Amino acid sequence: MSLKGILFISLFFLCSVGALIMPHIGVYGYIAEYCLGTSRQWWAAPFVRVGIRLSYTIALATILGTFFQWRKLRYGKLLVGQEVLMLLFFGIVCLSVLIGEPTIGLYTTIDHPSLKFAKVVLFIFVITHVITNVRKLDGLLWIFVAISLVLGLNAWRVPQSAFIGGRLETIGGADFVESNFLAAFMVAMLPIIGIQLLRSKWLGKAVCAVSAAFTANAVVLCRSRGALVGIAVGVITACLFAPKKHRKKIAVGLLFGIMGGIYVLDTQFLKRATTITSSEDQRDESASSRLRLWRAGAEIFADNPLGIGVGNWYQTIVRYIPEYEGKDSHNTYVKCAVELGVQGILVYVLFIFTAFLRLRWVRKLAIGLPPSVGDDLVQMSFGLTVSLSIILTCGITITMIYTEIIWILLMLPVCLERALDNAISDHELALAGEAEESSSKTSV
Repeated sequence: MSLKGILFISLFFLCSVGALIMPHIGVYGYIAEYCLGTSRQWWAAPFVRVGIRLSYTIALATILGTFFQWRKLRYGKLLVGQEVLMLLFFGIVCLSVLIGEPTIGLYTTIDHPSLKFAKVVLFIFVITHVITNVRKLDGLLWIFVAISLVLGLNAWRVPQSAFIGGRLETIGGADFVESNFLAAFMVAMLPIIGIQLLRSKWLGKAVCAVSAAFTANAVVLCRSRGALVGIAVGVITACLFAPKKHRKKIAVGLLFGIMGGIYVLDTQFLKRATTITSSEDQRDESASSRLRLWRAGAEIFADNPLGIGVGNWYQTIVRYIPEYEGKDSHNTYVKCAVELGVQGILVYVLFIFTAFLRLRWVRKLAIGLPPSVGDDLVQMSFGLTVSLSIILTCGITITMIYTEIIWILLMLPVCLERALDNAISDHELALAGEAEESSSKTSV
């Protein structure tokens, strides 16, 4: 067996067994497997042949580990507002299945979207109750740095056959095999890589710099116009919300990032990017079809304000644009409104708003903590704010409403808030201990 195979098997068993004792290890392993799609690699063939689904195995071990270690977890309140909203959204998903038309099997993949989303909700609740301190959250962010580096390296060395229509395809997990999805994920990782670079020592900075370079190169190879718009929004968000203490460093980082991005640009990417501002008669088929789909989506929503049901977009669009049978909406918000109705889009927008509100709240309260902890929380909050602004912007041109990564990023503010609460609690206990020690010395 090759070194890669041995390493993969070792990591798989480490995550599966380790998750029973330390559930956050399972969270790391599951997210890595989900993003990288290791089950599709040749070294995972022995597991696949005997019917072992790697992500399910790690997820099950993590859920069991969470149950076994439940009393040791520091999650505070069982449910916070953001989690209640997610349960409400899941309830709307279930309701849409009951009131909508039956979904034609042709337009579902392995699982119906409602079943897939149920699994997403379950595991995300594990994440928000396990990743509840700065150390564990820092570990998760480093997992994202490593994932980006691996995907970037894979994109750099893929054969020409991986490019379809001049665009990089089939890299990463199941949700990232299409170029626009991969580009959205990779560009959303850049702020996280940047924050880890800012927070780490020289070795960490070197790893982050290499990861950022290969990540940016992968984005260019995807030729995604949506990702370019996401970057523009991310730069604006970074300028608006950069912590005062680190503004100069962030400004320098943005400058180097823009210069590095320009360096890896090629003519194909530039040619595609220029079509963003093209007039109506100059738009390519891809851009024109998106506009037609969005207009049709508005018509479907007007005809079905309570929604057509989860997974039913594909079988409905043919009634409005016959030649677009089976085409996706290419817009997260349009699909949410069409399939889940006015109640679904309202809860989703509220969910996004409260996620940013929580990040702002963390930045505000973390300032009062000792710099060793407060700075970490402020910088993590800033990085997630920029990352979310990017991927939510990318959602204008791709459909991610039931995609796992968007919900993981939207729920990380809950992890950050619980990390803040635990940091405040630890700080207060430390102050109380110091006061008690000082009092005892004075009495003596």
